[in-house]
Amino acid sequence: MAAAATATMSQSKAVVSKNLGLPGPYPGRVIAIEHPGCIITDVYQKETIQQMVQRGMTELTQAPSWQDAWRTFFEKGDVVGLKVCPVGGPKLSSDASVLRSVIDGLNAAGVTNSNIIVFNRYRQEAVEASIDKWLPEGVHFDAASPAYNEWQLDMEGYDEKHYMEMALIKPKDSPTDVHVRRSYVAKIVTQHVNKVINLPVLKHHQSAGVTICLKNMSHGCVNNVNRSHLTPTNNACGIFIPSVVSLPVFREKFVLQIVDAVKASYHGGPPGKPRFMWEPKTLFFGTDPVALDKTGLRVIDEKRAEVGMESIALSKPDSESHYLNAQVEHIEIAGMLQLGMFDDKKIHLKRIHMA
Repeated sequence: MAAAATATMSQSKAVVSKNLGLPGPYPGRVIAIEHPGCIITDVYQKETIQQMVQRGMTELTQAPSWQDAWRTFFEKGDVVGLKVCPVGGPKLSSDASVLRSVIDGLNAAGVTNSNIIVFNRYRQEAVEASIDKWLPEGVHFDAASPAYNEWQLDMEGYDEKHYMEMALIKPKDSPTDVHVRRSYVAKIVTQHVNKVINLPVLKHHQSAGVTICLKNMSHGCVNNVNRSHLTPTNNACGIFIPSVVSLPVFREKFVLQIVDAVKASYHGGPPGKPRFMWEPKTLFFGTDPVALDKTGLRVIDEKRAEVGMESIALSKPDSESHYLNAQVEHIEIAGMLQLGMFDDKKIHLKRIHMA
């Protein structure tokens, strides 16, 4: 069994931005753009998605134009990472139309394709979702590790100066070895870019409860993560996720969050299992990952209630979700760490129905 304790320690010397660092210039603000025609017969509609992204960005920033909205965050000379989310598999991953609309926005702000890096933790995972084939000419694709492995302590793609240390280890690891108690941040984040856009997908996750903004950062940008949810009863996602995202390098560089909820899953995650998928036909925009995740959790719980299921926080294990407790408390703990707004009274959700 893995050993765990409540104390955590992190090291990262990045300077926190007063303007764009988490929770960003719009704490608590969530913009939801809905369009009934954004997906037809399981195919995202490119022009409609572009209209949704344009509307979402201008509503979030209150800027007079699409270009001005992107210039709120980005400028010529920025090197921008786009953290995609292919863990749901080909049926429920980041979509090409959303990705290309975001790249168009960066271009409008003066960021050239040569200064854009689309990345994921595992290269194989992104390739299997065809993400590497969607990129316009000049845009780079990168990954911190070649593929999933159980060891998860490969260091070639990770920065030894930026890590989260927690008294939580895998079976057969030595509790006195400091290396196995740490999760190191990908060099893509620490060395190769100065700003990051997070592009998660709205999904259920059996150990974390949901995998939206916070988990796409915590488990998608550091190594040695399987120690956080080794077995259905040995699960530490509740504290592991916010402990990673509270590192200064995350606080500084993750400046924008766009949640793809055109398709989503309410159970059986993180893979995209068709019988638990539905189409909210929505994109969510914000700079506050806590407010976005709290909103996303509510959307999933409402769908679960619609089909006669308990909320994620109260759910019990079944044949499709084996963990004893799905630890949605990671969202509340992230709020306590001032990564965003958890209190519903401080979350301002604006829904816009396009047609």
